[in-house]
Amino acid sequence: MRRRDFIALVGGAVAAWPLAASAQQATRVYRPGFLTPTAGPTAEHMALHAGLADLGYREGQSLLIERRYSAGNDRLSAMAAELVRANVDVIVTESTPAAVAARQVTSTVPIVMATAGDPVATGLAVSLARPGGNVTGNRVITSDIASKKVQLVHELKPDARRLGHVGDKDVVPDQIAFREVQSATERLGMEATFFNVPFFHADVPDTFERAFAAMVATKVDVAFVAEFTTYLEDRDQIVALAARYRLPAVYGRRAFAEAGGLLSYGTNFTEKFRAAASFVDKILKGTNPADLSIEQPTKLDLVINLKTAKALGLTVPPGLLISADEVIE
Repeated sequence: MRRRDFIALVGGAVAAWPLAASAQQATRVYRPGFLTPTAGPTAEHMALHAGLADLGYREGQSLLIERRYSAGNDRLSAMAAELVRANVDVIVTESTPAAVAARQVTSTVPIVMATAGDPVATGLAVSLARPGGNVTGNRVITSDIASKKVQLVHELKPDARRLGHVGDKDVVPDQIAFREVQSATERLGMEATFFNVPFFHADVPDTFERAFAAMVATKVDVAFVAEFTTYLEDRDQIVALAARYRLPAVYGRRAFAEAGGLLSYGTNFTEKFRAAASFVDKILKGTNPADLSIEQPTKLDLVINLKTAKALGLTVPPGLLISADEVIE
């Protein structure tokens, strides 16, 4: 080979190398894991995918998502271990139990909480500002949500004296929420009683039926239903029970009011799933989760189902209607 041809060949290879390296980098495939107690994909999960797409990630091209659904059964720890063995780059979790399960099996794989209660109280983070470990993401319940719900009930049904809280006594964020409910009801001359329905209740028959029957038997005036993801999948049954027993019920997720529930007040979970995509993006680009502040809700949604209120014989005060983000008629 002549010297001039050799130089041209080498020069062309050197010039092409950055382009080849750039193309290889652009087509890198990331493997996030997704861990949830639900039985399958939900509309909120789609918000996570939309958020990732907005940031330039495409499933099947730059993403291969490993999904694990426990379908309301206590299999989250085993599924989290599966994700770790699959060498995922990050684990996105839905619910506090899912985040706790993931943290129990790994202290190195980054964990992004799409939704969780109090990560500090549950030992998932040192603080909200600087989590300090491998867990970051969204906190969806703040300390004033429960007390605000009690105030809303007082406005909607001033004669209510007994409140029934439907939740799981073994879930730490729900323990905290119930203490807030007790404090708020005491200030208003009311009392609160806990009615236990396990977070993992898929294999426990008639749990909600028994809880609502017990509330009616003990003359509860209004019910609170916890924000659990596993409860969300039973929302049609829960709303139907509240209607059958003519028991005003307050929820923490908009989907309950849309399904016929009286009132919902709480975090916009769809927005939090979309926000989780930003955490995933930063971690995939090299940011340490210990340095990513956990985000708290900045806006809480109030949704009132006016049709249900009328069916229960309740008159919604004009001020409450004005302050609602949405009124379903």
